[in-house]
Amino acid sequence: MTRENIRTPDGGTLELFSTGAELAKAGSGIVVVPPSMVTAADYTKFAQKLSAALGRPVHTFNRRGRGSSSPQPEDYTLDVDIRDLDTIMKHTSSTDVFGHSFGGAVALHAARTLPVERLAVYDPAVSVNHSVTADWTAEYERAAAAGDDDRALAVMKRGLESGGSSFSSRMPLSMLTLANKLTAGTSEGRQQRDMMRTGVREIKAIIAADMPAEPFLELPLETLIVVGEKSPAYFGVACGQIHDVLSGSSYTILPGMGHDGVIKAPDRLIQELSDFFAG
Repeated sequence: MTRENIRTPDGGTLELFSTGAELAKAGSGIVVVPPSMVTAADYTKFAQKLSAALGRPVHTFNRRGRGSSSPQPEDYTLDVDIRDLDTIMKHTSSTDVFGHSFGGAVALHAARTLPVERLAVYDPAVSVNHSVTADWTAEYERAAAAGDDDRALAVMKRGLESGGSSFSSRMPLSMLTLANKLTAGTSEGRQQRDMMRTGVREIKAIIAADMPAEPFLELPLETLIVVGEKSPAYFGVACGQIHDVLSGSSYTILPGMGHDGVIKAPDRLIQELSDFFAG
């Protein structure tokens, strides 16, 4: 794996990791757009397995507010991530894109205007006809303003996992707050606290970009939509509407997998994606 910092047209910096860079002659690489609350490092296993299966490079990058990439601007919108994805695609000469969760929402909106040839998404957190709501943000902001990061993080986790099968989505808020206190000193706990403010800003950006399904007709004909069987239900609601209007798209439900299916990189998902990106 190689690492480099690249400059964006607005003078920012994006931290880029390339797996299988020596395979560039085998064809265009795959750009992975990560979700909220994680870094590119969380996708190392996934990138390694997908690159090995395809025999092509896989590029992951830290979106703004992560690693050595620039902070999110105060006036952040999805357009910031769309422009950054354009920069990464041009720098790596890549035309294929994979997005997970919030990264899937970025990829879906971006592929309507960027030169994406093949697009795959897993549980994209895109809002179609108000499929994504965030009534919990007011409670989150009250806790954050009071300096109670443990409770704020608990409110965020429960709100994001509403409708899913995870233990967090069913745990009382007081217990989830206590669990956050107990894990505050772990690497995962620190990462979640570092990123929760950017994460909430991104949720608000998704809701602000809500639209009907019809504009997604501009997506590439080659579009693969994957939803985890155990993922929160709202992912499937939006994906179903996009699939209905996009006649050339493929829709797959990954058995036994939840929203973290990409990070786990199961062989079935790697095979599904490698078959798709191999054309």
